[in-house]
Amino acid sequence: MAETASRAENELRRDSLHQTQTTLDASVDENAIVIHPQRSRNGWLRSWQGVLVAAGFGILLTPFISLGSWFMPAEEPIDPTNYALRTRRVLETTPLIDGHNDVPWLLRVELQNRIYTGKFDPNQRLLGHTDIGRMRQGMMGGQFWSVYVQCDKAQKHFEDPSWIVRDTLEQIDVAKRFIAESPEVFTYCETPSCARTAFKNGKIASMLGIEGGHQLGGSIAAIRQAYDLGVRYITTTHNCDNAWATSASTVAYGQPDRGLTPFGAAYVREMNRLGMMIDLSHVSHQTMRDVLSLTRTPVIFSHSGAYSVTPHLRNVPDDVLRSIRSNGGIVMAVFVNRFLNMQDPSVVTIHDVVDHVWHLAELAGWEHVGIGSDFSGTPFTPTGLEDVSKYPDLIELLMARGATDDQIRLLVGDNILRVWGDIQRRAREIQNEGEKPIEEEWEGRKWHAGYKHSPYMYRETRERAAREGWGQPEQFNVANAGQSSPAVKDGKDL
Repeated sequence: MAETASRAENELRRDSLHQTQTTLDASVDENAIVIHPQRSRNGWLRSWQGVLVAAGFGILLTPFISLGSWFMPAEEPIDPTNYALRTRRVLETTPLIDGHNDVPWLLRVELQNRIYTGKFDPNQRLLGHTDIGRMRQGMMGGQFWSVYVQCDKAQKHFEDPSWIVRDTLEQIDVAKRFIAESPEVFTYCETPSCARTAFKNGKIASMLGIEGGHQLGGSIAAIRQAYDLGVRYITTTHNCDNAWATSASTVAYGQPDRGLTPFGAAYVREMNRLGMMIDLSHVSHQTMRDVLSLTRTPVIFSHSGAYSVTPHLRNVPDDVLRSIRSNGGIVMAVFVNRFLNMQDPSVVTIHDVVDHVWHLAELAGWEHVGIGSDFSGTPFTPTGLEDVSKYPDLIELLMARGATDDQIRLLVGDNILRVWGDIQRRAREIQNEGEKPIEEEWEGRKWHAGYKHSPYMYRETRERAAREGWGQPEQFNVANAGQSSPAVKDGKDL
C-alpha cells in the first residue's frame, strides 16, 4: 500500500511539472505573438533581401555581359576585299543549290543505268563536269538533278507512240539509286525544309526535275504520277513542241510562236494545284508570257540567261524579267556558252556569266535570281567555270562587282528555297479550297475502243460496241496435253 501511495504521488508530481512546462511554453508563444508587430517594422527588408542582392549582382555583371565578345570567341571582321573569305563564310552558312545538272542522263547514255558493276564511282575524279570530290570543293549544298530524255525525232506528232515515257521512268529510277548509293554525301529531298536540314547535316540535298513536257506523253495524269515519284519541277518544253506549249527551238527554226495551247492552260492549273514548279527554260517567249498571265504560283527558269545581254531565244527578255519580280519567281543563270555569247561561244569566260547574273538581278531584283549551270549536259563551259568546283570563283567575282553578302545568300540558295516553299504553300491553299485534279485531255487524243462483248457498265457503251463492231480479244484454250487449241472466236466463250 505504501508503495502504491508513493507511486501515485510521483505520477501527480510529473503531471504537475508537465502542466507547468506547457504553461511556460504557451507563455513564450503568447509573448512571441505579442512582440511580432514590433519585428514587422524591418520584416520587409528581410523578405526582399534576396531579391535586392540578386538585382545588385545583375547590375554589377551588366557591363561584362554587354562586353561578352571580350570573353567569348567571335568572328573577326572581314576585309571587304577579301572575297575568298567572304565567299567561304556565306557558303558555310547558306546552301549553294544548282538548278540543273544532267548526270542522270550520262548514267543512261554511258552506263545504260547500270551503276553497280564497279565501273562507276562518283568519288573518283571523272571526266566531264561533275563528281563528288569537285562538288565538295565547290562547296555545294544542293542539286536539282535533271531527268532528261531527248525529243524523239521519229515522232511526227506528240501523240505518236514513243519510248520517251519509259526512258523517263527509268531515269527517275537511276537518279534515285545514284543518290542513295552515297548516303554520306547526298540526301534525297522532296521539300525545301528537307534541303535545309540536309545542308545543316553536312549533306548535299538532291532533288529531281524533268526537262521537257514531251517526256510525259501530253498527259496531265502523268504529271501527277511524276509528282508522286518525287519530281519537283517540269520544264514545260524542251526542244520540241508538245500538247501544252511552243518551244524556243520551234521559233528559232522559223515557225510561229503560238505560245501556250488551250490544253496548256489546264497544265498550268494542275501544276499549281499539285505544287509542282513550272520551269520556263526552253519555252518560247510567248509561252513565258502566257504562263505568267495564268499561273497562281511563282514560276522558275532552271537554266536561262538574259536576252538583253545575249539575244538568244533561250534567254529571258526584259519584260518577262519584270514580270518575274511581281510573280515572285526566279531565273537561275545558265553557264552554256552559246547562250552567253552567240557570236563567238569559244571566247566565253566566267565574266560573261557575271554580266548575265548582274542584268537578271537589276531587272528582276536580287530576290529573284539563282544559279542553274547545266553542267554535265552542255558540251562547252566558260573559261573559269569548267566544272562544279568553280562556284566559289563566280561568287568572288560577283562580290568584286559589288554584290553584298546578303545578296549572294539570296542568289546561291535562299531564293530557290523561298520560291519552292511559296509554291508548296499556295498548292495547299488551292487543295484546301476543294479543287479537284484536272481531268482534261488534249482535244485530238484518240481513245482505244474496248471489245464487243465486254461487261460494260452502261447500255450506250454496249450499243456502240455492237454498232461499230469493236471486235474480240485474242484468246486461246489449252488442251489437256498443255498445248493451245485454236483461238476462240465464239462470243459465248468470251
